Amino acid sequence: MSERPVMELAGTIRHDGDGGVLDDLGTLEGAARWIRRQTGPLSALAPAGEPIGAEEPVRAPEFVVDEELRDAVIGVRRAVRALFARVVSPAPPSPADAHRLMPADEALALLNAAAAREPVAPQLRWPAEGPPTAGLLSAEADPRVRLVAALARDAVDFLSGPERERLRACHAPRCVRYFVRSHGRQEWCKPSCGNRARVARHYERTRAADPS
Repeated sequence: MSERPVMELAGTIRHDGDGGVLDDLGTLEGAARWIRRQTGPLSALAPAGEPIGAEEPVRAPEFVVDEELRDAVIGVRRAVRALFARVVSPAPPSPADAHRLMPADEALALLNAAAAREPVAPQLRWPAEGPPTAGLLSAEADPRVRLVAALARDAVDFLSGPERERLRACHAPRCVRYFVRSHGRQEWCKPSCGNRARVARHYERTRAADPS
């Protein structure tokens, strides 16, 4: 099952598999590729275009993924990760950006401003067969604005809801992910992280018992 958009966005900063940190939004092509993979409110960006150069805009069906859009998405991510660090405190935040977190008041202002860029109204849908459902009607014509606002709204919903209490930073060796704990004893974001953490603990215990 895919994670909700705010967790997918936070997870664009991740371990690269070789001891370092990888930013999926670090290039224009990478940002376009990530946006195209999203579902739900981000599904407007779908098919991939031809390979592009670093300075060229990346075209998607509804709009162009350019540096302005990439910067806006990265801004929402910075705000989200700063507020995630606040949620998990006093436990340490993800080490990927612990040294350069946006101040919490700035993060709140940025997130709220991004969410407010798209005027939306609740709409009730009630088919002849089946239960009623709720949705949002947007008054914003620019799909780029809708994209950034959708990310920000999902972050607002997550941070103000019950899932927030289960948010954790994974501190397995080399991991930099945040995750939502699925059960009370979960310490790591995935089993492979748990295996690495147990191996590291065993190594430390062995070394402490045999200092030679």
